[in-house]
Formats: sequence, structure tokens, C-alpha cells
Amino acid sequence: MRKLALTDDILMQIEEPGRYIGNEINSIVKDKSQVSLRFAFCFPDVYEIGMSHLGIQILYEMFNRRSDVWCERVYSPWPDLAEIMKEKQIPLFALESQDPIKDFDFLGITLQYEMCYTNILQALDLSGIPFHASDRSDNDPLVIGGGPCAYNPEPIAEFFDLFYIGDGEIQYNALFDLYISMRKSGSYSRREFLKAAAQIPGIYVPLFYDTEYNADGTIKRFFPTEEGVPAVIKRQVDSDMDSAPYPAKPVIPYVRATQDRVVLEVMRGCIRGCRFCQAGMVYRPCRQKSLDVLKKYAVAMLENTGFDEISLSSLSTSDFEELPEFLDFLIDECEKRKINITLPSLRIDAFSLDVMSRVQDVKKSSLTFAPEAGSQRIRDVINKGLTVDDIMNGAREAFLGGWKNVKLYFMLGLPTETEDDMRAIPDLAQDIAHLYYETLPDKSTRGGRCQITISTSFFVPKPFTPLQWAVMYPAEEYLHRASVVNHRMKEEPNHKCLSYQWHEAKTTVLEGIFARGDRRVAPVIEYAYNHGCVFDAWNEFFHPEIWDEAFKACGVDPDFYTFRERDISEILPWDFIDIGVSRKFLENEWKRAVSDQSVTPNCRQKCSGCGCTQYKTGVCYGR
Repeated sequence: MRKLALTDDILMQIEEPGRYIGNEINSIVKDKSQVSLRFAFCFPDVYEIGMSHLGIQILYEMFNRRSDVWCERVYSPWPDLAEIMKEKQIPLFALESQDPIKDFDFLGITLQYEMCYTNILQALDLSGIPFHASDRSDNDPLVIGGGPCAYNPEPIAEFFDLFYIGDGEIQYNALFDLYISMRKSGSYSRREFLKAAAQIPGIYVPLFYDTEYNADGTIKRFFPTEEGVPAVIKRQVDSDMDSAPYPAKPVIPYVRATQDRVVLEVMRGCIRGCRFCQAGMVYRPCRQKSLDVLKKYAVAMLENTGFDEISLSSLSTSDFEELPEFLDFLIDECEKRKINITLPSLRIDAFSLDVMSRVQDVKKSSLTFAPEAGSQRIRDVINKGLTVDDIMNGAREAFLGGWKNVKLYFMLGLPTETEDDMRAIPDLAQDIAHLYYETLPDKSTRGGRCQITISTSFFVPKPFTPLQWAVMYPAEEYLHRASVVNHRMKEEPNHKCLSYQWHEAKTTVLEGIFARGDRRVAPVIEYAYNHGCVFDAWNEFFHPEIWDEAFKACGVDPDFYTFRERDISEILPWDFIDIGVSRKFLENEWKRAVSDQSVTPNCRQKCSGCGCTQYKTGVCYGR
């Protein structure tokens, strides 16, 4: 019988003990004596969020297909358990075997958002793994990072042995083969393995690189320090989505996850080219799965899970070319099983009344649209490609389809934004509310008052986007911009139909520092963790005063990373990574954003020469 890492008395003391016991349906358990490599896959946040992450499910399936590899899962323990683990010296453990992470060969950490960085240190701390890669011995697990934040790994580089840049399906097998062969031959040492791993495309080993700075703090040069190590790390791209591994039997959580449903990826990448969107750039080119493959996985996942809902995953589901045919199939399958279908990431301009009524004909839950900006001028700055007619026509179709609750997502602090642009946000919401009553003048057909929820986040410039050079603002300025929106909303005639929520401003500033930081930021993160910061993405645990203290104690000026516009000639901390999108393309898009606010057509309308034709796949194929 499997022994749990936590005793019954501890499980009785903590919130949601089901987070830590493992043994969920479809989890994979192997005989550890029969495998050559053990991989602990960590999502550095609470179980409910980590279990909703599709990337881990895909790689969990892929790694465990190998008979010589056992991949297990680990999540950040909630503060109540973390305190007990520190007090009782209980090491962080994997769910499947309940074994300490220190016993594994690899600790893989997915980096989905910057505000999880102190949770990474918590995982290392509770595992007994030295924070700094340079302090680890041959007996310590190799710590590897991947995911969106790996596209600027420098603020956390000294905490990792390796980073994987790109689609994980491509090179992980080569990395595992290298490790297993060196272990079996007796030639393994940490340094020699890392030197060999650095030759695998897409693998970045921070230990073998250094940075030289100019007097003004900008980067003078970034260079390899080890002979034979590549100067440029090339992103790995999976060109065959149909053959890529996918979990037909995803692990079913014991605790209700934030995404408690079957999730089916229909395509990767996006054709749109929004200038603020990192995912839209680093996952280029747009690649679709075939209808036959999607049908096969849909049926298998529904049969193997028991979930009552299936969701289609992509950056822009309405751009999936075979969506109508696939929906016809899904509707037939889901009606037989009494399963709901959800379609996130739909663009308001492509919204179909027929689709809405067919996939959500039982309950009319709220619809979510992301105009991103209230004014047409700012939508053109960010290349959103939405006109006010697109937005109003989509809203009208939604109201005719029976929806009365609409959530609208916007960003504040975008380049060139003025107060007129800020006030345009509630003005647009007001126009949509007015449209509801205009479209449905008869009270008996309306079903009550409409509710328009405005939600604004504050813009954070991300690496490898055309807006990566943009300036950020102090937290007080972001709050001022939110107050402009709030004040204007209360002036609207139908303001009782409108509600407004905005993001935490100080969190935004810190996220911006991490997003565009360099190696000098690492000591700040370490100081903050050592003084009590963890779960910074959660408002109730965020301590801005500790972070202020950390920057001062480490002699790092946070304003250097946020409140200045980068010169286009400046060397950026992530410039050694080649994502396939050319620097020239990003520069041209930046100039178009701030100069003439001209719109770049999407990839299906016209190729804009971003550089991704080199992959000869997806939307670029044949060009």
C-alpha cells in the first residue's frame, strides 16, 4: 500500500487535503525501480490552478509514454501546509509516489506568469535544493524551466540549470536520452551533462553565459563563456500538430479545478498579430489540428473522464477554419452524453448567432469579449483589428440569441493613450447597454435588465512583442487612469447597467520588472522570498512593502526596468533567443503603432514577412 507523505493528523489540519494525496483517476503510477529517469513536473501555484494547465497534461502524457521515464506532478503547497512542512521538516513531494523531490533526476517548472517567481524558490527551498544552480552537486535534481516566461529567463536564470525554449514535444526525448546514456555509461557529471545539453537545439544553460553592462546600466553585450556553446538559442516548433502527443486520458482532479472540464486544443498560434500579445508572437505560425484527429480525441477524452463540459482551446477559436464542421460533430456527441460545450477565445467580429444558440441553448451564461481598447485609435495602435461596427454587430447578435450579461476586457496604459481614450471605455460599454434596449424594445422578450461588466488590466510590455520597447507608469498613474474610467462610467445615463473592476496596480509594476528584467533582478526575488513573499499573484498574500524593501536592500532601481522607453537600438536581455519572428518585423510594427497607428493584416489576408515562413508549416505553408 502506498504511504502518504503527510500523516492523517496533518491532513486533518489543512485546507483541501485532496490537493496532496495523489492517486487521482488517470494518474500514472510506475515501478520506480524499472525506470531510468524520474521527472517531477511542477506548476508553481496551488493545485486547482495547476491542474487546469493543459501544457503539463500534454507533457505528462508524452513523458510517461516512455517505459524508461516516470513523470510525476507537484504543485505549490498552500501557505497553511507550507508552514507545517517547514516546521516539521517535511520535504516537498510528488503526488504519484509521494517521494521527496530531492530524489528525482529532474525538477521541471512551468513558467506561466511572472508573479509565480517566489513560488519557484519555495519549491526549491522545501525540496532542499540549493537556490543557485552554481551551488548544486551531482546528486541534486536538474532544474529546468519552460513556458511563456522562459522567453526572458534572465531574472530567474541563476535559479535554473536549463531552460527549454519552444514546443516541448520536439527535444525533450533527446534531452532524456542524453541523460540516461551518460548515467548508464558512468560518465555523468552535472557540468559535463549541461555542456552536452547546451548543444541540443532549444536548450539554454545560463551557467555558460554572461552579461557586460554599459555605464548607464543597459546591456553592452551578452555572450557565451564556454567554447562550443551556441550564441543564439533557437525556439523549437512542432510542425505536425496531428502527430503530437495529447492526453486522451487527462488526470481528473480530486479538488474542483479552475478549469473543471475536458480541454481540447484545436490549434496553436494565432493569425491576428495583436502588438501587445506575447503568445501571438512566440507561438507563430498558426498551426491547426485536422478534423479527424480532433474527433478522435474528443470522443476518447469524454469517455475517459466523466466531465460534463468540453472546451476548445486556442488563442482565437473563432479563427479555426473547420470550426463549423467540428461543432456539428461535437453537438451530436455532446447531446447524447448531456455535455455542455464552451468556446472561449472567440472574437466578437466572428461571433455567430447560430453557433451561440446551438452550443449554449440551455443556460445563457455571460459572454466575454475583449475589445482591449475603447477608442478605435488605440485598437489600431495595438493592431486589434476590430471596428466599432464589428463590436456592435457581435453584441446585437448576442442579445438576439438571449444573452443579457456581457463582460468586456480592456487594457489601460497602452502606448499613446490619452484621457479621451480612457473615457471611450465606459462610452463603448454604455453604447452596448443602449443597444440591448434598442434591439429588444419589448420588456416581455428581454428577460430583465442587461449587465455590462467592464474589466481593465494595466498594460505590461512583454518580450518579443512590438510593444516591448514601451514605457510603463507608476502605480499611482495606473490608478488615476482607472479613476478616469470609473468617474466617466458614473456619468453615463445607463450606469446602473454597468459595473467596473480593475487590476492591482502595484502587482502590474512588479510584473513589468520581471517581464523585462535581467540577471540583476534575481537577488531581489531571493530577498523577497526570504522575507516572506510567496503567492504574489494572490492579492491576499501580496506584500508590496517587502518588495520595496528588497529593491533598496539589493541596490536595484526598479524604475530602470519600467518607467523608461527603450531605444530601439538597445540590446534587450532576451535578444539571444531566436523565436523565428525577426527583430526587423517587431521594430517595424512598433513604429507603425506609435507613428501612424496603421493596421497590419492578419496572416490569412496577407503575409507580412515576420520570418516564420522558415518553419514551412501552418498558415505559412506554401509561402
